[in-house]
Amino acid sequence: MLGGTFNPIHIGHLLLAQSAMDRLELSRVMFIPSANPPHKGASHILPAEHRFAMLSLAIEGDLRLEASDIEIRRGGSSYTIDTMRILKQDNPDARFQFIIGVDSLLELHQWKDIGDLLGLCDFASFERPGFGVDRLRPEQIKLDPPWPGRLLANTFRGRLVDVSSSDIRHRVAEGLSIRYLVPQAVEMYIAEHGLYRGPGNS
Repeated sequence: MLGGTFNPIHIGHLLLAQSAMDRLELSRVMFIPSANPPHKGASHILPAEHRFAMLSLAIEGDLRLEASDIEIRRGGSSYTIDTMRILKQDNPDARFQFIIGVDSLLELHQWKDIGDLLGLCDFASFERPGFGVDRLRPEQIKLDPPWPGRLLANTFRGRLVDVSSSDIRHRVAEGLSIRYLVPQAVEMYIAEHGLYRGPGNS
């Protein structure tokens, strides 16, 4: 599982999914766009229908990738624990890996019902530009033992691509090209629907 706002999805997200499949020998990766992320301001977040449409276009043709609208259909604030409980109920024999950046390990203690969530799925953490796997220490992860050690044992190096959704939104607002930063189908969708133009989109 790879969650996020995907506002918009870009090549960094896709390369992260590929790295996870390679390193963890996953049969598939499920992209789960949030409806209303509880830790982000909503002023610059596109309606879910646009974000889900771009996500679907980005992964079209790759049978290993799946787009799930589970959080969009549920509505309200998108908490991972609620999503995980539904997925486990529907797939009791499946083993789930939740893919995150290593910097997110520092915030896990703030996630809703994190103790229950850690019992429902494994976390696989990949390094991000400017935040390598060697920078973290167990004492920085504010969770009770044995979780800091377990989480750090499941960290991986990945393809470091310095691209972000906020940079893409800014480039579109400034009339700059986003070619090669997003799949071509996503670039066309953004242009056709006039997304991310004007102030407040960076």
